[in-house]
Amino acid sequence: MAIIVIMIKTIYIVFFFIEFTNIIWYILEGDYIMKSMIKEKLSLVPNLPGCYLMKNKDGVIIYVGKAKKLKNRLSSYFRGTHTGKTAKLVSEIVDFEYIVINSEKEALVLELNLIKKHDPKYNILLRDDKSYPYIELTNDSIPRLSVVRNINRKKDHRNLYGPYPNVTAARNTVNLLNRMYPLRKCTTFNKKPCLYYHINQCLGYCTKSIDHNVIDSLKSDIIKFLKGDNSLIIDKIKKEMKVYIDNMNYEKAKELKEMLDYINITLAKQEVELKDSVDRDVFGYYFDRGYLSIQVFFIRNGKIVERHFKIIPTIDEIDEELTRYIADFYSKDVLIPKEVLVPDIVDDNLLKEYLNTNILIPLKGIKHNLVEMACNNAKIKLDEEYELIKKDENKTILANEELREILNLSKLDRIEIFDNSNLFGTFNVSGMVVFTNGAPNKNEYRKFKITNDKNDDYGTMREVIYRRYFRVLKDDLVRPDLIIVDGAKGQMNVAREVIESLNMNIPVVGLKKDDKHNTNSLLAFEPIEEIPIDKRSNLFYLLERMQDEVHNFTISYHKQIRSKGSLSSVLDNISGIGEIRKKELLKKYKTISKMKEASIDELSNIIPSNVAINLKEFLNEFN
Repeated sequence: MAIIVIMIKTIYIVFFFIEFTNIIWYILEGDYIMKSMIKEKLSLVPNLPGCYLMKNKDGVIIYVGKAKKLKNRLSSYFRGTHTGKTAKLVSEIVDFEYIVINSEKEALVLELNLIKKHDPKYNILLRDDKSYPYIELTNDSIPRLSVVRNINRKKDHRNLYGPYPNVTAARNTVNLLNRMYPLRKCTTFNKKPCLYYHINQCLGYCTKSIDHNVIDSLKSDIIKFLKGDNSLIIDKIKKEMKVYIDNMNYEKAKELKEMLDYINITLAKQEVELKDSVDRDVFGYYFDRGYLSIQVFFIRNGKIVERHFKIIPTIDEIDEELTRYIADFYSKDVLIPKEVLVPDIVDDNLLKEYLNTNILIPLKGIKHNLVEMACNNAKIKLDEEYELIKKDENKTILANEELREILNLSKLDRIEIFDNSNLFGTFNVSGMVVFTNGAPNKNEYRKFKITNDKNDDYGTMREVIYRRYFRVLKDDLVRPDLIIVDGAKGQMNVAREVIESLNMNIPVVGLKKDDKHNTNSLLAFEPIEEIPIDKRSNLFYLLERMQDEVHNFTISYHKQIRSKGSLSSVLDNISGIGEIRKKELLKKYKTISKMKEASIDELSNIIPSNVAINLKEFLNEFN
């Protein structure tokens, strides 16, 4: 008997070894075929300028680049060893396409357009979504000041001043100028003077005829200030301060002193040695440990008015990365100045042709010193931020990779997370947030107003999942690699049923909370397994961040919907309150806040005690 058992075990081991060997051979053979195919395609690539598109096993474009010599650049991905993001990219490439272009400028234009069209995974890592606010002095006969962001929609850029470090700085500057100069404040003319006229901050343009010489004088002072000459407004503030101090109006004098401090500190500009009034930007860079640090100085009227920095992981050659970054920088609501100073590794002729402005590589003198200063600042910034970047990667990209491995997924680039919110079955809404490569992708967030207005979490989940993924199928939208529902098995099973009914093969997982309402495990697989998550791990941090993000997004939408509901519609949601009782309550309590202040005893004078208790509970939840 023992011999038979040994023989069976031996046969089983041999069988297992054969199967395992077949699997390994299948993988190696597939890898060999893929490499042979790529090698054969590379032999046909010409050494001409053009763009290339890298694809993964699903045929999805994951990276777009350009090259002066396509064959050399493409071959470099498949020979030698790579590190960092390049190694990760190469590990996912199974195919590529290329497009030959007549010139480098056309290749650059095509590259940027292809990136916008396909939104490739690895190009997203290099994207800079930073945009700056500008101040516009409108060109109307009676002008006004406003803060604008979408400057590319403006036909006339001559009336735009900036950029400003943030929208708060821009608004504070507009408020300061509106306080000091009686400009028009309203967007449409009223039939009678408004409050600003009565407090001497407007000349009453809506009802009075104002001499245009006065308006031109105001514009001239404001333009000087916006161009960096603070002397006029500083003198004006000091004179007003003296008048208030002489009249012992110290409160008003203090307000003006705070304005003066704001100008001297917040709006102070760093003088540079250039004495001309040419608008110019200065780019510097520093590369180390697989990261490219880029620093930009905005110089206006001989002063550095603002600076911007970006640190990106490198995939392409450094000169290509920097040239692409500068070209794309001005597509995001940043005005192109008359002159751009760049380091010597940049293709200045290509940028000059593409941006249609003066691109200089200064080799000596003051302008060269400015580029060196930008490069030094880029180095300082990378040294400061490197540890934070690595920690952030651990909490996003690496945590995302850990989740992929736990769930046995071939890839995990896009996750869609859902949450529901209602108030006693009313104002039902759902929210969906999207995380791409472990980071929130706010442009992809979606809100859903649920049609079924009753307390039915399963029904809400069924509706929102169906609506979302029917739309994905109908409009051929990007499918997620994973769906997470912020709920336990019930909601998770409902979501799975809907996905299955749509014949979509997308895994659905849930998040389980403990007795203290804290997430402690992941629900996955079929049959459902409970996977504990270490609360000290980066994966737990990522899941918690996703949960908080979708919850806050959904609650915010819920409050927005509720705020639109009138007191009358709120009372319609309370069982036991009909038309007569509603009229009596509305007659006594005009607003929700007044009704919330009423006690249950006071409400019971109009409605039964049990109904008053329900109403009070509802109002306490109604923010």
